[in-house]
Parts: sequence; structure tokens; C-alpha cells
Amino acid sequence: MSNGLDGAPVWLTSSYSGSNGGQCIEVATNVATSHGQVPVRDSKNPAGPSLAIPTNAFAAFVDRLKAGSTLT
Repeated sequence: MSNGLDGAPVWLTSSYSGSNGGQCIEVATNVATSHGQVPVRDSKNPAGPSLAIPTNAFAAFVDRLKAGSTLT
């Protein structure tokens, strides 16, 4: 596993996702500044593809979640 010092993504899972392994995503915010994107992937398929979300869109998404939005 990378520590992120080499520029490789360090994948994080939310503490809210629980331990059942059901509907979790992982994000690698450590590369956001250098790449302008936040990689997002399915925690059940770490070798699978990831989405590259622009940092401004990811920040807006997180802000809406924190505000209690259901994003409908």
C-alpha cells in the first residue's frame, strides 16, 4: 500500500460505510491538488476502474452531503 508520498493514490473509505462491505466507495483525495481531480472507486472492486471527479464538483458534492441534501 502506498503512503502517497510517491504521488500514488491513497484510498480512503468513509467511517460511515460500516463493516458490511455493501455500498461503499473509496476516494483518493491526496492526488486532488496535483491532478485537479478526485479519483473515486468501488471498494468491492479495488482493481477495477475509478471515476475522476473534478475537484470543484467533488467539493460541491461533499458540501451538499454535509448540509443534509438528498441530492435528488
